[in-house]
Amino acid sequence: MKSVFIAVRVSILFMIVCGLIYPLVTTGVAQVLFPKQADGSLIESGGTVIGSELLAQSFESPKLFHPRESTAKYDPKASSGSNMAVASSDYAASLAEKIDALKKENPSLTDIPADLVTMSGSGFDPDLSPEGAKAQVPRISKETGIAENVLNGLVDQFTKTRQLGFLGEPRVNVTELNIELLKQVKL
Repeated sequence: MKSVFIAVRVSILFMIVCGLIYPLVTTGVAQVLFPKQADGSLIESGGTVIGSELLAQSFESPKLFHPRESTAKYDPKASSGSNMAVASSDYAASLAEKIDALKKENPSLTDIPADLVTMSGSGFDPDLSPEGAKAQVPRISKETGIAENVLNGLVDQFTKTRQLGFLGEPRVNVTELNIELLKQVKL
């Protein structure tokens, strides 16, 4: 019986330490040191939260940059990948459909960056390669009347380099890019 009381007391102690004290301390430290990240890396425009830097959003207008496709239909409660094998005929057919749709939407496109026709593992990758963003410039220029060199400059302005100079690849956050584009275009 003595062992049961010790086990209960140790369990209660660990519940308090691990379930209450530790989360409160780490949340407090995060709020002090990294407040934007601790609050979800939210993007605001005019005082209104319109998204997060960490989650892709759907942009269907031909006047805007389109992100990578999401298997979860951009629903943050339904994260998933397609689980299709690269060698499967279903995957090849899916890629062919996406390439055809992309060429139809962007007729001048000859070299297709992979990130425009593939999905991210989570379905929420908010970033495109600079090449993926620039491949959409002719379509957006035609739809908005903004010169291609201005749009390419916008992509360059929002291109983030490798982290610490060697981690990852250069990338462009599509939501941030579109927010800036919306300041110049009326839909």
